[in-house]
Amino acid sequence: MKQTVEPIRSKQQIKQVEEYLAKKSKRNRLLFVLGTNSGLRVSDILNLNVSNVRNKTHIEIKEQKTNKFKKFPINDKLKKLIQEFIKNKEDDEPLFLSQKQKRLDRSQAYRMLNEACKAVGITVNIGTHSMRKSFGYHHYKQFKDVAMLQMIFNHSNPKITLRYIGIEQDEIDNSYKQFVL
Repeated sequence: MKQTVEPIRSKQQIKQVEEYLAKKSKRNRLLFVLGTNSGLRVSDILNLNVSNVRNKTHIEIKEQKTNKFKKFPINDKLKKLIQEFIKNKEDDEPLFLSQKQKRLDRSQAYRMLNEACKAVGITVNIGTHSMRKSFGYHHYKQFKDVAMLQMIFNHSNPKITLRYIGIEQDEIDNSYKQFVL
């Protein structure tokens, strides 16, 4: 059975992961912050070029998995990190390069994220998809708008979205904890 990855449910832990990555690598910090602030799949993040983000107010892509067009604004935190990260880069190069100057791949992103999460004491099952799920989880917690999140994720059903970000199980568990006969 394929084990599903979890969102990082604590904003404090997200901050700790970011701080850990900031000490190690500007690239890895940006990758993580982009993942947790955009809800993009890691395949779409790793496919970005410098030209997709330089002097832009929005990121516009065609999602690899769905082939659907996606456009979203770059928040101020991301803008600052992006500008600093790309200042000496060429427009046509991949945004995220490996040490061998090739496009960073999914397994490298996975190792970086797992190392960071372990280092700050996160014990739930983490994978690259945890960044997307963390975005969804915290977006839902802040806005309580499952319909908006469903559109952001291109899900066909709100139930899928709630299950995807772990809210459905959280609410079931909570109802059990609060129910006593």
